[in-house]
Amino acid sequence: MKQSSLWLFLLLPSFLLAQSKDRLDASIGRVKEGQLIDKVAAMDQYRFISIERDTTYLDTSLTIQREYSFNYLRKDNFGLLAFANEGQTYNTLQYSLTQFTPYPEFGFKAKHFNFLEANQIKYSSVATPVTELYFKSVMQKGQSLDAFFTLNISPRLNFSIAYKGLRSEGKYINQLSSTGNFRYTTSYNTLNKRYFANAHFTYQDILNEENGGITTISDFENEDPKYDNRQRLEIYFKDAKSFLKGKRVFLDHFMRINAKKGANNLYVSHQFNYENKFFEYNQATVPSTVGVQTVYRFGDSYVTSGINDQTHYNKMYNKLGLMYENTTLGKFQFFADDFRSNYYYSQILIRDDKTIPASLTRNINSAGGQYEYQKKKWNGKFLYSRSVTNQSLSNLEAKLNYDFNDDYQFSFGYQNLNKLPNDNYNLYQSSYINYNWSNNFKNEKINSVTANAITPWVEASVQFLTLDDHLYFENIATDESQQIVNPNQYGNTINYVSVKANKEIKFGRFALDNTVLYQKVSQQDAILNVPQIVTRNTIYYTNYLFKKALFLQTGITLNYFTNYLANDYNPVIGEFFIQNKKEIGNYPNFDFFINARIQRTRIYLKAEHFNSSLTGNNFYSAPNNPYRDFMIRFGLIWNFFN
Repeated sequence: MKQSSLWLFLLLPSFLLAQSKDRLDASIGRVKEGQLIDKVAAMDQYRFISIERDTTYLDTSLTIQREYSFNYLRKDNFGLLAFANEGQTYNTLQYSLTQFTPYPEFGFKAKHFNFLEANQIKYSSVATPVTELYFKSVMQKGQSLDAFFTLNISPRLNFSIAYKGLRSEGKYINQLSSTGNFRYTTSYNTLNKRYFANAHFTYQDILNEENGGITTISDFENEDPKYDNRQRLEIYFKDAKSFLKGKRVFLDHFMRINAKKGANNLYVSHQFNYENKFFEYNQATVPSTVGVQTVYRFGDSYVTSGINDQTHYNKMYNKLGLMYENTTLGKFQFFADDFRSNYYYSQILIRDDKTIPASLTRNINSAGGQYEYQKKKWNGKFLYSRSVTNQSLSNLEAKLNYDFNDDYQFSFGYQNLNKLPNDNYNLYQSSYINYNWSNNFKNEKINSVTANAITPWVEASVQFLTLDDHLYFENIATDESQQIVNPNQYGNTINYVSVKANKEIKFGRFALDNTVLYQKVSQQDAILNVPQIVTRNTIYYTNYLFKKALFLQTGITLNYFTNYLANDYNPVIGEFFIQNKKEIGNYPNFDFFINARIQRTRIYLKAEHFNSSLTGNNFYSAPNNPYRDFMIRFGLIWNFFN
C-alpha cells in the first residue's frame, strides 16, 4: 500500500502540471489591472511559511549546510546520535535541543524524532508549480524517498501534498524500519486581505523491529572477524516490534474586523488542532537466549507469549484570540484556549497492591496575553498564559531580536514554565508485570535563558537551564540481565549550561567549517547526562567544472563527543532511560563525501564512518546498540518547476 501511494504522489505532480499549465501561464504574467511582469519568477516568489509567520525561500544551492541536512530527518542533526539503522531512534547529545510546552503530551518520545508536529509544518506560496524529489540509499533492502509538490491555483490559494517513505532492513537481526509521513496543506486569503487561513492534514506511521541490542558486548568489541557479519551477533529479541501512528487535522485562521487596514486594526483569531495517536509494542516470544541461558529481559509477564501492549490517545485543542494592532505601539493579543485529551487502555488492571485505571482524561482551560513589537532594528514577543481550571500550569516567554545590519544579529530569550507531566509518566499498562503504573507526579518547573549572536567572526549561542522536579525513566532491576524501567521524579535542582559556536574559515577554494558544543551539568546525582564536548569539523573543496555546468563539493567531516553515561533505549515504553553502567563516546567518526550540483539537481555520495575498521569496535549509539559501520551511500535532491 505504501509503495502504491508513493507512486501516486510521484505521478500526481505531472498530472496537475498538465491540467494547470494554461491557467498558470496566463496568471503568472499578470499582477494588477493587466500589468505584465517578467515571465521568469524570482526565487523570493517561492516562499515557505511557518505557523509563526517565519518565512524561508526555496534554495537549490549546494552549501555545506545542505550537506549536513541531507539525511532522514531532512535537517541538520548536529547534537543527535543516530542508531545503526535508518529510521530508528536517536540518542540526544545536545540537551538544549529539547523543546518544552506547558501541556501534557502523549509521551513515547524516542519514537517521535521523525514525527512531524503541528508547528513543524510549512505552508507554501509559489509563483509556479514546484516539485522536489529526495532519494537516499539505506543500509540494505530498501530506500528513503520524499516527494513534495505545491502550486498556487491563484496568488491567494495554495495547495501542497507530500509523502516521505522509508524501508531499510538494517545490518543486524530484527532491525527493519518502515515509516511513512503524508502531509497535505492549504493556504488561503481573501482579495481584500481581511481573512487568512492555513490548514493541514497529516497521517504518519513509524514501524520498527526491536531487537533490544546485542547481548554480549565482548563479541562486538573483540573484533573477531566472524562477527563482521553483524547478523551473527546475538540479540535479545527476534520477533519484537513497536509501532506509532497518528493523524492530525489543523486549522489556523484570523480575520481583520475593520474593513480597511489602517494605523489601528482589530483582529479575531482561532486555532484548532485535533489529533489521535496510537502506540503498540508487540513481542511474540517472551524469553530471550543469552549464550546457553534463558533470560527474561523485561521481567515477569502476565502471559507466556504474544505480548501486545496498546496505548491510545486523542487530543482536541481550541484557541480563540482578539488582537489589537497599532503601527506605532505594536500588537496586543488576548486569548483563551481549551485543551482536552484522553489517554486510554482497554481495561482496568486490579492488582493486590494497586488498581491501574484504564484512562487519564484532561480538560484544561487557560487564558493569557501576548505583545509583539517591531520597530526599525528591534523586534520582540512577550507571552504569558496561565490555567484557569484546577490544573496548575503556566508559561512566561520573552524573545527579543536586534538586527544591527546584515552581518550582525543578536537575540535573547527567557522562558519560565510550569509543565504538566507527559501522560505516559502518570499511566502505563503492559503485559509485563513491572511495567504497570499509576502516578500523580508534580509539575516540572523549567527556567531557561538563551542568547544568540551572528557576527562575521563567529555564530554563537548560550543557554542556562534550571530544572526542578525533573521527570525521567530509570532501570530499577537488581538483576543485571534485566531491564525494568519505571518513571521517577528528581527532588533536587538540576542546572545545565551549554555554549555552542560555529565558524567557517575560507582559504581559496578550500574551507574549514567548525561547530563546537560545550555542556556542563550541576546536580547531586547523575540524572541529566550529556557529553561535555561535542564537535563537528569539516574541511572541503568547491569548484565549478565543465564550463560551470557542474558545481563540485568534496571533503571530510569529523564527528566526535567525549565519553559519558549515555541514556539507554527501552522499546516497551518507547523512551530513553538513565543508566550508570557503561560510558560511550571518545571515538572519532570520519565521513568522506563528494557532492555535485547540475542546474537544480544535487547529487550526494558519501563514505560514512570510513575509519570504523581502523579505530576499534568501541562505537555505540547506546550501551547495547553499536553505531553504524562503514558504508557507501548515495542520493539526490531534484527540484523542477513548470
